Amino acid sequence: MTDLADTSRRLPLETTSGPLSASLSRWQLLALGVGAIVGAGIFVVLGEAINDAGPAVLVSFVFAAVAAGLTAFAYAELASKIRGSGGAFTYTYTVMGERYAWAAGWMIILECAVAVAAVSVGWSGYLNAFLGGFGIGFPAELSASPSEGGLLNLPAVIVVGLAMLLLIRGASESARINAAMVALKIGILIFFCVVTFTQIDVQNLTPFAPFGVAGIAAAASQVFFSYLGFDAVSTAGAEAKNRQRDLPFAILGSLVAVTALYLAVSFAAVASVPFETFSQMDVEAILSSIVDNALGMSKAGLIIDLGAVVAIFSVVLVMLFALSRILYAISNTGLLPRYLAGVNRRQAPQRATLIAGSVIAVTAAFVPMATLAQTVSIGTIGAFILVNVSVLLVRRRFPHLDGFSLPGWPWIPIVAIVFLLAILSGMALKTWVVFGLWLLIGAAIYVFYGRSRSHLRDRADVDK
Repeated sequence: MTDLADTSRRLPLETTSGPLSASLSRWQLLALGVGAIVGAGIFVVLGEAINDAGPAVLVSFVFAAVAAGLTAFAYAELASKIRGSGGAFTYTYTVMGERYAWAAGWMIILECAVAVAAVSVGWSGYLNAFLGGFGIGFPAELSASPSEGGLLNLPAVIVVGLAMLLLIRGASESARINAAMVALKIGILIFFCVVTFTQIDVQNLTPFAPFGVAGIAAAASQVFFSYLGFDAVSTAGAEAKNRQRDLPFAILGSLVAVTALYLAVSFAAVASVPFETFSQMDVEAILSSIVDNALGMSKAGLIIDLGAVVAIFSVVLVMLFALSRILYAISNTGLLPRYLAGVNRRQAPQRATLIAGSVIAVTAAFVPMATLAQTVSIGTIGAFILVNVSVLLVRRRFPHLDGFSLPGWPWIPIVAIVFLLAILSGMALKTWVVFGLWLLIGAAIYVFYGRSRSHLRDRADVDK
């Protein structure tokens, strides 16, 4: 069996700092993927997307699923052929070289860190909504950022802290807890479909696309956020029991399962309530708003709020897991301080987890969600493009590698790049400005720190 880790271009990703434990089964990896994907997106973004596209939000979900799914094929092939814990960073590093890998890793750090901070702030809102049903909750001063009139967002700090404590106990234990939360939140979404089933009226689906193609496209750029997270599975490459078989299964399987669930939930939402009434609902808690206000089921709305609390915590856990593994992988190459590569006795990257979690907790405490959410998707899409380019090159440069091979090569990665560029074209100017500043910071770190400390055995060969 040929493995890229055994070639002359091997990357120094597993070093004397200690290897990660290969303890995750295919079903735990699948739950990891579903746990990362199903979260703030379907519970929060759906309301805004319906206002943009109307019932045609169903088409928007399909478009976003295709864009994400095409890239998932690229991840599946690279994950099965390239060993390592850094996901897009590892694949790009191996196939395209250090400079491109640093760009991919820096963009994924942006995605994971901002996503964790953003969903932590969202978790705070849902937790207060749930507690409010019992007449309790955090005071306004301790559940909002200074720009929103508060002192700090304490619940957001708490949820990040809980995720850190779980992760430093090891991947296997975290995966078991995540699997339980995934089962619960899927059950909540199925519950939503069941309680709205008796209210479904096909007349609510007309007019189907009140805002035309422009509305569908605008909603697609929003719901694409709902599919982010399947790439988190690839960061567990060094901890999978059977990498070549289980990682493709988990990456593709999680996306298929989530797409089916999203279509069922979005159909139940738009078919049970006339489109005109959505503008009067709380779009940030659209599912509980539908069953509570529109259908008059207050207890059911409370159950949906509980599901959102669990769902978003699961996303915090998995995305922080992914971020710690990316930092572990990058630091093992020398591009970031080697200190971050240290693992504890449970073979978990404790230092990377604690440092990343602490920075995110401070950010979530003092920065509002609207500011955080602006840059999540753009960093991900940039890394996705590099992953698709890598899968185009890997078969030419390493034609004898064993593992999963995506069908329709090279057209699927090419079409994926076109879809991703189309979504990028809809990004706001201010998002591009923030993204550009982030890349400039990353370039400075690489030039003044990482390049001179790289552990590559043969820079000239890898950076060709």
